[in-house]
Amino acid sequence: MKVTENLLARMSLPVIASPMFLVSHPRLVAAQCKSGIIGAFPALNARPAELLDEWLDEIRDELERFATEHPGQRVAPFAVNQICHSSNDRLARDVETCVRHRVPLIITSLQVSKDVVDAAHSYGGLVFHDVTNIRHAEKAIAQGVDGLILVCAGAGGHAGTLSPFALLPEVRRIFDGPVALAGAISSGRSILAAQAMGADFAYMGTRFIATAEAEAPPAYKQMLVDTAADDIVYSSLFSGVPGNYLKPSVAAAGYDPDKLPAADKSKMDFGSGSGGDAKAKAWRDIWSAGQGVGAIRDVPTVAECVARLRAEYEAARRALCAA
Repeated sequence: MKVTENLLARMSLPVIASPMFLVSHPRLVAAQCKSGIIGAFPALNARPAELLDEWLDEIRDELERFATEHPGQRVAPFAVNQICHSSNDRLARDVETCVRHRVPLIITSLQVSKDVVDAAHSYGGLVFHDVTNIRHAEKAIAQGVDGLILVCAGAGGHAGTLSPFALLPEVRRIFDGPVALAGAISSGRSILAAQAMGADFAYMGTRFIATAEAEAPPAYKQMLVDTAADDIVYSSLFSGVPGNYLKPSVAAAGYDPDKLPAADKSKMDFGSGSGGDAKAKAWRDIWSAGQGVGAIRDVPTVAECVARLRAEYEAARRALCAA
C-alpha cells in the first residue's frame, strides 16, 4: 500500500478528478491539484499534438510556483489519460512526451498497454487503468499496472453496468494495490462511502464539469444544475462504447433519447473524438454526465467545490464515528 500512502500524503482529500474529453484543460487541472486532489486531462485534448508539451510545462510551472508561494499546503500530483486504442494514432508520440516530462500518473483507458506501463515505470511514474469488470481487472494486473479505476454503473462518460457493491469486492480478492471508485460520486459523503467499501480514492468527473475553471459551454454547466438521475441515458450510439449522457443534449441534437439504437463497436474513433453511428459528436454536441448529477446545484470554483467536499467528508466521518 506504499503507493497509496505516498499519494494520500500529498492530497487534502482522497479524490482523483477524472480526465474529461474537451473539458479538462491546464487551468482546471492546476486548480484541482492546488486544492489537494489529483487533476487529470486526456492527452487528446491537446490539439495539435505539439500542444501537449506546452500544457505539461504550463501545469508543472504553475504547481511549482504555487507550492513555493504556499509552503506547507498540500499540492497533489497530476495525471494524463492515454486512450490505448488502434484509432489513437498519437499514442506512441504522446507517451514519449509524457516520459520526457516525467508525468507522475498515467491513466490508461479502453485497453491496457504493457508498452505504456513500461514507459511510465522507466522514470518512476505510475499507471492506473480503467476497468468495468473483473476480466479487465485481471488483464491489467497481469500487465503490471500500479492501480485500478473501477468505472461502475452510474459513472459519467464511458461506464460499466456493474454495481460497485459487486465489482469492488471481486477486485479486492485479487488486488491489494490502489483502487479508485467511479460511479455517481458527487458529495463528500459518497467519497467516504467509497472508502468504507474498500476503495482508496473516489474518482469524480461530473461534479467538476460544473465548476468555473472547466472548459465546458455555459449551457452544459447549467444543464448539470437543472437535471437529475432520470435525465441520464446509457447508450453506445455516440462513440461506439456504452456511456452515460444527458437526455436534454441528446434531444437537442435531434435524437429521441428513449429510442436510441446500438452502435457498431468497430466504428469507435477516439482519435477525432467521434464515432459510433451518430452524426452529432460526443462530447461536443452530446454532453456526458453521471447519475450523481442530481447533487449538483451550482457552478463554484474548484477551490470552493473541494472545500465543500472536504467539509461534507469530515462531517460524514464524524457522524459515522459517533453512531
